[in-house]
Amino acid sequence: MARRRSDMVEETRARLTRAARKAFAQKGYAAASMDDLTAEAGLTRGALYHNFGDKKGLLQAVVDQIDAEMAERARLAGSQAGSDWDVLLAESEAYIEMALEPEVQRIVLLDGPAVLGDPSRWPTQDSCLRTTTRTVEALVAEGVVKPVDPEAAARLLNGAALNAALWIAASDDPRAVLPKAVAAFRSLASGLLASSDFGSDPATGEPS
Repeated sequence: MARRRSDMVEETRARLTRAARKAFAQKGYAAASMDDLTAEAGLTRGALYHNFGDKKGLLQAVVDQIDAEMAERARLAGSQAGSDWDVLLAESEAYIEMALEPEVQRIVLLDGPAVLGDPSRWPTQDSCLRTTTRTVEALVAEGVVKPVDPEAAARLLNGAALNAALWIAASDDPRAVLPKAVAAFRSLASGLLASSDFGSDPATGEPS
């Protein structure tokens, strides 16, 4: 019985999250009414309040879901790179490039910060920070990166990638901004390298 109840709760949350994700992507957070999205899910406002507290809580759940998907996609992009340094760049650039996607733009990079506050303080960003910190620690140990504080470097790298994505999402011409943002990110990141032999040309991404 307890298992069945748990499954029902998860199904209710999943239905509400799917409906909200669709509504927030198509209409934006402000224009998406709770009545419309609960009707889309075939549920009531009471179910929304019980599971998420309010509309803001539902947005948080949707943002967490998309953010987790973005992190996994970035990880997969990094898994196809070569060295640990190339992995770090590939993951960061993949995250930046996702800012071109309408759903990511509207929900995660525009409405998310406006409603939920500073993205760097979101729980999903803590996980990304820990991952980047571990990577920098390894790079410092290998002598690839200068002997900097790993957490400090990780915070600055993640912050640069996040702000690049925010810039792209808010711009009038995201596709024109993307290459500028990626080139600038590469240039900033290369300042951490102990030797230019480890780096790539910021403009092309090719080994220097």
